[in-house]
Amino acid sequence: MAEERELKVRALLDAVRAEGRTALTAPEGKVIADAYGIAVPGEELATDADQAVAAAARFGGPVVLKIVSPDILHKTDAGGVVVGVEGEAAVRDAYQRIVDNARAYDADARITGIQVQELLPSGPDAQEVIVGSVTDPTFGKVVAFGLGGVLVEVLKDVTFRLAPVTEAESLDMLDSIKAAEVLRGVRGAQGVDRDALAEQIRRVSQLVTEFPEIAEVDLNPVIATPRGALAADIRIILADGEPKQRRTYTRDEILTSMRRLMQPQSITVIGASNEQGKIGNSVMRNLIDGGFSGEIHPVNPKADDILGRKAYKSVTDVPGDVDVAVFAIPAKFVASALEEVGRKGIPNAVLIPSGFAETGEHELQEEIVAIAERHGTRLLGPNIYGYYSTWQDLCATFCTPYDVKGGVALTSQSGGIGMAILGFARTTKTGVSAIVGLGNKSDLDEDDLLTWFGEDPNTECIAMHLEDLKDGRAFVEAARATVPKKPVVVLKAGRTAAGAKAAGSHTGALAGDDAVYDDILKQAGVIRAPGLNDMLEYARALPVLPTPQGDNVVIITGAGGSGVLLSDAVMDNGLELMEIPADLDAAFRKFIPPFGAAGNPVDITGGEPPSTYEATIRLGLEDPRIHSLVLGYWHTIVTPPMVFAEVTARVVQEFRERGIEKPVVASLAGDVEVEEACQYLFDRGVVAYPYTTEKPVAVLGAKYKWARAAGKLGGRSMR
Repeated sequence: MAEERELKVRALLDAVRAEGRTALTAPEGKVIADAYGIAVPGEELATDADQAVAAAARFGGPVVLKIVSPDILHKTDAGGVVVGVEGEAAVRDAYQRIVDNARAYDADARITGIQVQELLPSGPDAQEVIVGSVTDPTFGKVVAFGLGGVLVEVLKDVTFRLAPVTEAESLDMLDSIKAAEVLRGVRGAQGVDRDALAEQIRRVSQLVTEFPEIAEVDLNPVIATPRGALAADIRIILADGEPKQRRTYTRDEILTSMRRLMQPQSITVIGASNEQGKIGNSVMRNLIDGGFSGEIHPVNPKADDILGRKAYKSVTDVPGDVDVAVFAIPAKFVASALEEVGRKGIPNAVLIPSGFAETGEHELQEEIVAIAERHGTRLLGPNIYGYYSTWQDLCATFCTPYDVKGGVALTSQSGGIGMAILGFARTTKTGVSAIVGLGNKSDLDEDDLLTWFGEDPNTECIAMHLEDLKDGRAFVEAARATVPKKPVVVLKAGRTAAGAKAAGSHTGALAGDDAVYDDILKQAGVIRAPGLNDMLEYARALPVLPTPQGDNVVIITGAGGSGVLLSDAVMDNGLELMEIPADLDAAFRKFIPPFGAAGNPVDITGGEPPSTYEATIRLGLEDPRIHSLVLGYWHTIVTPPMVFAEVTARVVQEFRERGIEKPVVASLAGDVEVEEACQYLFDRGVVAYPYTTEKPVAVLGAKYKWARAAGKLGGRSMR
């Protein structure tokens, strides 16, 4: 059956191609819809008014008439659609009117005929939605779902997923649009048949997966009712030409080369120099002063000795096996030196020089990529600051050294962002396992690094700044393998929709770059950070917080105003304030003054001594129905900031020693002393920030997003 279906569709697509067309007509679209079980209303093609009248009579009741022309994609714009036609005279009139409109719209358009279609249900129980697919330049085949009809491109209430989608993913798409509640039934209307609607999405995703030459599919509108979902119109557009294929590597190949890059035994620096101010001198100094214990071989044809190390005229003269060649020479000399690196059998080349694709020198970059592929050498860069692998005491960069070991791996596509990462890590004392520049990403990119960091025992959390992805599917595959083990945070720069301008369908016009990235990063389980500081704070804080065991969040605050703001932040970050049961409410009231307030937030008021903070925090940690605590502290002399910090840290540690670990975050408002108190808490496993109610809750929300994506917390997905 599947083979027969594919043969039928293949024959049709080949015939369309043979005619030099990329757009299928509506009757051709119906052939494909029938083959793939995409539900459509009854319809017939009429080539004259008499046939249209006969077809309408067979359907009975009102019908829809639509122009069928390979040259008219947007039928409504051409006046090529008439809805609700009933009776012989009306059908004849509509037929002629559509033909006349089409001629006026495009005098040269080929008219195949008029499609006569059953009129689909309308009324409060019928919802217009759009189901479609587009070929995204980053992620390939992507399916879309959202509100349909004439307002689809205005409201843009659409969600995207990688194709093919599973049944569960297609159902999740129905809940991912802002108007999801409409599909469940509002104001007395019944909910739509969710299974039928999800099946339309799944079948479209199956179609485009099996026929990658289909560039876009548009089912718009799909009329969803309590009894089913029918596509009133199907538009299919074929791609022009074949996409360029990227060279791919197996997981084992990636891990093998990345291991030698991140844990090298021997490094050579091509362009090493004794002259201060030269990049080759800075790289050498950082490698030596950073304490790298492996071999360091400088290469410079004009020197015998560099910084006390024997220098070699060529990389081919360097003795033994070499894991990494760091390039610190001008761009114009890179290709010839890379040939020597390839002949030497060095598996990794770190290209610091600029002057390649980022300056318009695309051919030069393509040349070095071809050389590297020919020799099996992986390229990091070009146009990068280098990289740090702290657990190897490796600082292969011309920037400032960094040697604070820890569990956070940080990557950036931009050198400037890389240095911001470095400064943040130093200021906050964030220990890192690696900092890696990616630059032009001529070869190695985020999916290679993600594959490595996912397996690296020294890495607990991965944070990545990126402007684009070369291979979105490879990244998603690497993320899906990594997220169950450790969080992945992404800062995606660029929120434009320029790629949608040339789209030939409603779905294509809706598939702006950022909209697709946003949904598919969520689908992959990645936490998307809204800004640079957010990315860095998430990376710093997520390894500190224990994994929550449930949804119930309780706020304990010393200030009513902070409690309101913290409540807003909880809702903004997709978290749930616990509904406090009567017995727990009574338990909290034992520790707070009569003019305080239990419920959630628990307002203990600002004048309370340390014992009140301790008692309420202790109760929050002790009750198994509470899963996370958000603390709001207000600076008073009665309970000074460091006293609050010491009490909180002591109680949290006591419960951890008893095996009770819950995420605890804190917002501290007050004079400058709260800054020291926050650092004290952070160092002891309580994520705390001064002067903000939003940031600690955002971090908690990020932890919940990861926990859900990793399958460690059941229930609803967080959006």
